[in-house]
Amino acid sequence: AMVHSFLIHTLCPVGALSCTESRVLYSRVFGADLTQTGPAGDREQESEARRLLQKEQLAVVARRQVRSVCALQREAAGRPGLHETGAVLGEEEAALQEADSGVLRLAEGDPFPREHTVVWLGVQALGFVLVCEAHENLLLAEGTLRSLARHCLEHLRLLGTGSEVLLKADRIEVLLHRLLPHGQLLFLNHRFKHSLDKELGACLAR
Repeated sequence: AMVHSFLIHTLCPVGALSCTESRVLYSRVFGADLTQTGPAGDREQESEARRLLQKEQLAVVARRQVRSVCALQREAAGRPGLHETGAVLGEEEAALQEADSGVLRLAEGDPFPREHTVVWLGVQALGFVLVCEAHENLLLAEGTLRSLARHCLEHLRLLGTGSEVLLKADRIEVLLHRLLPHGQLLFLNHRFKHSLDKELGACLAR
């Protein structure tokens, strides 16, 4: 079970962003790239070009796919618009329970070369997203995403403006290493999940 990438992005404007824009606050792409050959300078250029392409692809997922679907879902349910939703620190658990969620299919070439599936959660002003292989186990992916979002919200206090994400990237890396090692979805029984939660709680509280 493999995940292509994980990202956290805004669902409402930050500063000068317009209402139709979304800012990627954190992203991690998994999976080894193909072995490159040729002069070191060429490899560096290829690596930088690939990094920029990945950044643009994830921005498309955040802005055009997840943000627009979440806005439509909230509008249809008669809930506040994305730019009107107020975040209250200390209410992370309630915010997660009320989160919008969904699954999107990304067609081949839009924006990735192969077809992918996106599992997303909209928690107030923040979007949490897993981009998965096309035929991924969606229940497992959603469970993993909820665990990641819960730990981010409870231990890293990411509600508020969302800008705190930028300062806590190393903590998010710790979470990913335990809950999504190398992009691998884990089947966790209740007992192991409970002990992992305790371990992460102690680790992130430092």
